[in-house]
Formats: sequence, structure tokens, C-alpha cells
Amino acid sequence: MTKLLIIGATGMTGHSLVSEAVSNGFSVIANGRNLDKLNALNNEFKDITILKKDAFDITSSDLEDVDVIIDAFATAPDHAYLQIDLASHLVALLRNSNKRIGFILGAGSLYTDESKTQLTYDLIATDDSTKPWRATPENQLYELEFLRRVKNVNWFGVSPGSNFVAGAKSDNILVGDDVLLVNDQNVSETTADTMAFKVIEEVKNNQYHQTRFTVANG
Repeated sequence: MTKLLIIGATGMTGHSLVSEAVSNGFSVIANGRNLDKLNALNNEFKDITILKKDAFDITSSDLEDVDVIIDAFATAPDHAYLQIDLASHLVALLRNSNKRIGFILGAGSLYTDESKTQLTYDLIATDDSTKPWRATPENQLYELEFLRRVKNVNWFGVSPGSNFVAGAKSDNILVGDDVLLVNDQNVSETTADTMAFKVIEEVKNNQYHQTRFTVANG
């Protein structure tokens, strides 16, 4: 049985990932720092194992029996640099390993259209109203830039649409590579359950190696 470690399991994306992984028959270790939230998750999903530990304290021994790690870590904008720091920590643990690791990235690193001349983050950075939260897409962009230079770790990344929100899986899921996806209403949105469905599908199918793809609700 495939064993998954989900980092940030009690967050919006993490909860959806746990649910999807369990429904696919995977063995799940749910990582987080808040014991009350982890226990509540365990009450909802009886067969999971909880790992109460700061993600930065995860060691090689924690990963020994794990097949796939999913980094769904999230933090406040004023600590957004931790996205890169955690990616670096996990990559260091997995150098020259066959274990897979998936990273939930942001939409800022996606191009705005097929001309591939402008990133979504370029638009965010020129809008003064984004100042309170723009550090998050900025650092998620840098996280992907870092990962693209990692050649001896079996990683993949997934970016949502511009709006990443809680919600059920879409009946029509759009999939792309490096360009922001929009539906026929010109809306770029990804629900957490849509994201989780495609991440777990990737865990099963292993189509993306050392690259990023993007998903959105159709």
C-alpha cells in the first residue's frame, strides 16, 4: 500500500488531500503542529496516523517508510519566505532518493497567456492593493525557481488558478503547464477538492517528473 505523508494536513488543501488519499486507499500520515486540529482530523478519518511536529523538524527517519510526501504547508504573508526554506529542507532530506515529493505552489509563477511574456505575479506586483499579501505569490514563484534547479530529487509541483478556495471537486477540470487557466466564463479558480483530486491522481499515475502543472475548475 502506498504511504503518503501530507505536510500541513489540517489546512484547507491538506484536509482535501487527506480525504482524497484515504478514499483512494492510501495509507496516510497527517503532519501538523496543532494537536487539537490533528485529533479532529483523526476523528474524521479513523485510519490515518498523525505526526505532530513542526515541518522543519521532519527528519529522514520520519520519511523512512513513506513513498510520497506532499507539501501543503501554508503560512502568513509576513512569513512567506518559509515556503522556500521548507522546500529546501525537504529537498535536502530527499537528495538521490527515489521517494516522490509534490509541492502545492501558487498561481503567480504562471504566464498570463500563451504569449508567455508576462507572469501573473508581474500583474500582482504592480497593483498597490496587493501589498498586504503579495509576499505569498512572490515566494511561491521563488520556490518554483528553486525547484527547477533541483535535478536529483523526484519532485513535481502543482499550481492552482488565480483564486484558490475551499470547495468541491469540479465536474470539469482544466489541466495545463505554465499558462494561467480560465474557464469559459473567463474565471480562473481552483477549489481545494479539485486540487486534491489531481494531486492524488498524479501520485497514482506519475506523469510529471521534475516539472510543474496547473489545474483549474472548468
